[in-house]
Amino acid sequence: MYAWETRLTTRDTNRVVRPLEWGLDWARRWPLVNGNFPSPGGDSERFLHDLNDKIVANSDEFFAYQTPTDFRLETRKIELFPTGSNASEKAPKGDGIFLRFTSPVRTPYPENDLVNARWFETGGRRAVIILPHWNANGIAYNALGPLLNRFGISVLRMSKPYHDIRRPAEIERSDYAVSSNICRTIDAARQAIVDLRSCIDWLYQQGKDEVGVLGTSLGSCYAFLAAAHDARLRACAFNHASTYVADVTWTGQSTRHVREGLERDGLTLDRLRQAWLCISPMAYVKKFAQSPKKCLMIYAKYDLTFIPELSRQAEAAFRENGIDLKTVVLPCGHYTTGETPFKYMDAYHMVRFLAKNL
Repeated sequence: MYAWETRLTTRDTNRVVRPLEWGLDWARRWPLVNGNFPSPGGDSERFLHDLNDKIVANSDEFFAYQTPTDFRLETRKIELFPTGSNASEKAPKGDGIFLRFTSPVRTPYPENDLVNARWFETGGRRAVIILPHWNANGIAYNALGPLLNRFGISVLRMSKPYHDIRRPAEIERSDYAVSSNICRTIDAARQAIVDLRSCIDWLYQQGKDEVGVLGTSLGSCYAFLAAAHDARLRACAFNHASTYVADVTWTGQSTRHVREGLERDGLTLDRLRQAWLCISPMAYVKKFAQSPKKCLMIYAKYDLTFIPELSRQAEAAFRENGIDLKTVVLPCGHYTTGETPFKYMDAYHMVRFLAKNL
C-alpha cells in the first residue's frame, strides 16, 4: 500500500519549488491589521507571529464578510481543467449549471475572484457544499451530486480559490492555495471560508436552510474553519483531517516541494506552525464545539499525506471538547482513497452520514 501511495504522489512532475516569501502585501486588506506593518527590513516574522495570535483571538472579525449581491446561475460546458503533468482524464460531454458570484475577498487575479460552484438541485430544504481536495480538477466529486440528489439533498460543488476555472493562467497547478508564500496561503484560506459562507447565504435564499459541508484534504481544513465560524453548518464530513497546516506541509508527501522551499531559507516546523496558526483547525476546536454539529471524520491507515498520527490527534481533540463525532478509518492511503475499491467505501460513508444527519 505504501508503494502504491508513493507512486501516485510522485507521478506528477510539474510541482514547483518556490522560495520563502512572507508576502505581507497580501495582508494589507485584512481586518485586524490596521496598517501596522513592519518597516522595510523589519521583522516580518514577528509581525506575523503577533498577527496570528490576534486573528485567532478575534477570528469572527477576520472571517467576516458582506454577502455578495451578484449571485447568478449560468449554464456552461463542463470542463476538466487538469493539473497533473500526465493528465489523461477527459471531461464528460454536456453542460452543467453553475452558481457564480464575485468573492467578497479580492486578489490580484480576476479569474480567481469569480466564484464558481456546480449546482445539483433537488427538492426539499437540505443541501451540502462540497470542497474538493488540493489540485482537484474541474470534475472531481461531481459524481456525488446526483448521488446525494437521490437522498433528497441538493449539492453545490465549490471550486476553491486558485482551482480549476479560478486558476490563474500563470500556474499549471493550484500552487497559490498552499505555497511558501506565507500570507498568500492565509489569504487563500480566508477567501475559501468567506466564499463557502457566501454559498450558504445563497442556499438560504433558495429555501435550503438545512446545510452541511463535505470537505476533502485541504477542502476538509477549509470546511472545518468555515463551520467553526458559521453555526448554519449542521453536519460536517471531514474526508481526511489533520491538526495544523504546517504539520501537514512538513510531513506529507504531497507538499515536499513546499517544505523544500521553506527549509532552503531556514524556516522550521515550529516557526511555520505559528505563521499559519490562524488557518489551522487546532486553533479553533473549542470555538467549533460551541455550536451543535454532527461530524464525520474519515482518515486512512496508510496515509502519507495526512499522516494518521496527526489525524488521531485531531480526533482526540474533537472528543476532548465534546464534539459529536463518528470516525472511520479506511484501509488505504490518501491518494489511494480515490482508487477502486476505496473510493466507493469512502463515498458510502460520506453519503450515508449526510443522508442521516441533515
